[in-house]
Amino acid sequence: MLDRLNEALDHIEAHLDGGLDDELDIAGAARIATTSEYHFRRLFSALAGMPLSVYVRRRRMTLAGAEVLAGELTLLDVAVRYGYGSAEAFARAFRSVHGIGPGEARRTGAELTAQPRMSFRVVIEGSSTMRYRIVEKEAFRFVGRTARIPLVHEGVNPAGAALAQSLDGPTIARMKGLAEGEPAGVVSAAVHLSDSREEGTELDYWIGVVTAPDADPGDLAALDVPPGTWAVFDNHGPYPIALQELWRDVFTQWFPSNPYASRPGPELLRTMPVEVGTPTDSQLWVPVERIRT
Repeated sequence: MLDRLNEALDHIEAHLDGGLDDELDIAGAARIATTSEYHFRRLFSALAGMPLSVYVRRRRMTLAGAEVLAGELTLLDVAVRYGYGSAEAFARAFRSVHGIGPGEARRTGAELTAQPRMSFRVVIEGSSTMRYRIVEKEAFRFVGRTARIPLVHEGVNPAGAALAQSLDGPTIARMKGLAEGEPAGVVSAAVHLSDSREEGTELDYWIGVVTAPDADPGDLAALDVPPGTWAVFDNHGPYPIALQELWRDVFTQWFPSNPYASRPGPELLRTMPVEVGTPTDSQLWVPVERIRT
């Protein structure tokens, strides 16, 4: 899998100039990686720590910056070469990466920011195993409370904790009365709004229960989830560090080593108990699809 990812990055590198559209480059790269564009974007973001679109823009502006300083082409020619239809659009992208406009950079010979070409390789830091199973799940409805919150990589997410604290006894009792199917009991759900896994990226966070697709949510919010395949990971460790490390390992170790790709859908998490620093038994459900090779 890592070999195919690196071949996909080679494809992107070969199309940084020539004026090709970002989406066309990325779609072609996903085909080389033998996976969906959705999974390719999410996997890249998890491995690289930045969205693929940001990496492409930074690489283009790195190459464009060298040509701006060389002074052999007009600024408009450089803009067109790297896929920008106007000098204004090029200048905005250039400034977002280098902190200075291309005209001023050429006049002053300013220092620019370089994004190195990226490749992935395996680094073995320890020996660990991941317990998982694959589940085919029928359509269901997720019922509960929801809020839009920022992604936090380490420690307790204050916005997520605030949503949990806002739930009173009667609300939790109504949720439990609707619970039907796996994962059982009150669980959380994360609906990612983009391919980015950068800290601070917004997502829709839910606390609620899995129930029947025709269940009446009453005054609770409802999310209808179609049938599909799920990878289910069991984990034990201190809350929330062990869970955040599990999520990291799923995307950086499990996906590159297994014939599955992520697909759109909520990531479900069941934890017992939920106390900071306390050893927690947890179960993470990630929507996946098998890669046909």
